[in-house]
This record gives sequence, C-alpha cells and structure tokens, in this order.
Amino acid sequence: MTDTETTHSAGPLAGLKIVELAGIGPGPYAAMLLADLGADVVRVERPGPPASGVDPQLDVLRRNRTSIVVDLRSPRGVDVVKQLTADADVLIEGFRPGVTERLGLGPEDLWSINPRLVYGRMTGWGQEGPLAHTAGHDIGYIAITGALASIGRRNEAPVPPVNFVGDFGGGSLFLVVGILAAVWEAVRSGRGQVVDAAIVDGAASLTGILHGLMASGGWQDERGTNFLDTGVPWYDTYATSDDRWMAVGALEPQFYATFTETLGLAEDVADRTDPRGWPQLREAIRRAFASRTQAEWTAAFEGTDACVAPVLSLTEAPDHPHLTARGTFVDVGSVRQPAPAPRFSRTVPPTPTAPPVPGAHTSEILRELGISDVDDLLASGVVERPDEHPDRQRAAVPMGPQ
Repeated sequence: MTDTETTHSAGPLAGLKIVELAGIGPGPYAAMLLADLGADVVRVERPGPPASGVDPQLDVLRRNRTSIVVDLRSPRGVDVVKQLTADADVLIEGFRPGVTERLGLGPEDLWSINPRLVYGRMTGWGQEGPLAHTAGHDIGYIAITGALASIGRRNEAPVPPVNFVGDFGGGSLFLVVGILAAVWEAVRSGRGQVVDAAIVDGAASLTGILHGLMASGGWQDERGTNFLDTGVPWYDTYATSDDRWMAVGALEPQFYATFTETLGLAEDVADRTDPRGWPQLREAIRRAFASRTQAEWTAAFEGTDACVAPVLSLTEAPDHPHLTARGTFVDVGSVRQPAPAPRFSRTVPPTPTAPPVPGAHTSEILRELGISDVDDLLASGVVERPDEHPDRQRAAVPMGPQ
C-alpha cells in the first residue's frame, strides 16, 4: 500500500478546530456533522439545565465533543472564550442577531484576536430583514418559503415534516457547506468572514427543483397534484392488512411495469396513460396492498426494481438488512444512532464518542489554554465542572425558540 493509499482513522477534517457556543437544534447538528468527520469541536455550554430538554448524555447531537461550562455574562468568561478562539478555525453560534456583539464576542471582537476565524451564524430568519429579531421555529421558516405548502395531500392541511426540511436540511447542512467554503477561502486569503446561514434561505434553496418544474409546466403550485407529492397513484404510501405501510415510488415505465406485475394488477387497470382512470387505479393498488401483511409484501418486492419499500419506524430502521450490512447505525454508549455520513475511502472517521456531561472537560481545556487560576475561576462560578452542580445536568425545559 502506498502512502497515498494509507487509510487514516482521524477523519478528513482532522486538525480543524471549532468552538461551538452551545445552542439547540440546527447549530449543534452542524457541529456534530463536522465533529463526525474529525474536526476538534469544543462546546461552550452555559450554566444551568440544558435548553434542549434532553438528557445531555443521551443527546446524539452533542456527540464527539469536549465540553466546558462558561458563564458568558461574566467578563472573565468572555475572556476564556476569546482565548479558545485565538487559534481556532471556526466559531459556531446560534443566538439572535446582536447577542454575541453585546457579549463582546462578535465577529469584530474575535477577528482582532484571530483574523482568519470563520464566524458561522445559525438562525432561522437570518441576520437582517423584518423578522430577524423575532422568535421562530422550523414550521414558520418553511411556511414562508413555500416548502411547507408543497407537503401534504390535495385538499388537506399541509403536513409538518418534523424539522428535517427547515432546521436540519435548510439550516445545518447549509451552515456546514458555508463553513467549509469559508475555511477553504481563508486558507488562501488569511481572512475569516461571517457565514450567515438562515434557515429561510436554505429552505428556499431546497425548493429550487420545484421552481424549475413550475417554469417548464411540469409542476402545479397545489400540493397533492404532482408526481412527487401523492398526486399520482404510483408515488404514495398504502396500508397493508396488518395496519402497516408500504411506500411506492414506481415513476419510470420499466419500474412501474415490475410494480404492477408483482402487485398482480390486470393490464387494463394498470394502464396509467389516462388520468381519468387514476382513481380506479389508486383504489386497485389500495385493495391489493390491503390483502397481505407488510412482511409478505416486503418479501414479494424484495430484489425487484419495483421501487417499493416498507415504511419502518425509527425503532425498526436500524435492523433493516441493507442498513445493517452497511453499518448505517451504530451503538454509542446506550444509544443506537446514525453513523457518521458520508463515507470516505481513505480518511475514515472514527466511531463516534458518547456525548459528554456538560463541563466534563472544563479543567482540562483551561489548563491547555495555559490558564493558571483554574481554581479561582471555578470558585467564582465563571466556569463549572459537573461534580460541582450535578443537579444542573438533567433536562429541565422543552426546546425553546431560536
């Protein structure tokens, strides 16, 4: 094996130093994705119970980090964060616009110490605009971008897609892309910049394909009437005899032919050329799936190109044979969770480490920074260790606005 073929287990982002000002939802998920790929992420947590409402040691979004608890209301706490960012590549924060500036941790404050720092800002509405300073949640962000209106059945209410489309799809993933792009640019220019990752911008970007289809006449601006939104019988979900579900995505003619043959539909019923016959076709598909169990239909379609799959729960998904073969899920501590993605042929990320107790690395991090008065900082409450306030490590409140 040559040097260029050697497999490493540190991940492709090994050596990238990130400071994360703890928040909820999309910010932590973005930091998790970067940490999964080998980045060194220090999570700066605030004193008190976790805002996520999740036991911090079970919170998958906190994995692969070191943790320090710092009171950002204290000038000495702000100084600790400044020291952390002095040799960092990236800072991630998810406060409302202007908050870090008031704390003395805004971009200009930190660039005076580290000019090449990439400043990643994760918000719902963005850093500017009429709604920038108001509270919000995923459902509102995707509501104004058109994304929510496109999800659901015809003549029925829009269906919130958990927070996959807004927080994580339109938020975290765009923040990660923006950070990596800015880091690459900083390598050449020596200068950092702000990455303004607004969920509304990212969610709008995700609808790009639909805007193109509408312009070409291939999509109607009415949910439940198109080929990807249950508007056609061959792209939908159907109940089985045991009240489970099968997902059908037989779009292409050859896949549709395999689907209808396996399902046992008569050729005249299976003809999809005339939309006037689709109600009859949909009913025929419904009756066919209702005649057997999910397990029976799964076996019937196994190995075919019919584009049919069982709808599995979050509990069941890790045991699907394909996902098991790929190792798509891993056990970290007591929690089964998704493995790092995507995969790399050479710089393979290590198995994730369990989420730490908040402040688990406080003393270690401070000493690495060369801070000598660690005991004084602990005694004054500027920083904390978990053994000092064990009651604060438990979840206390539900997830709040971003």
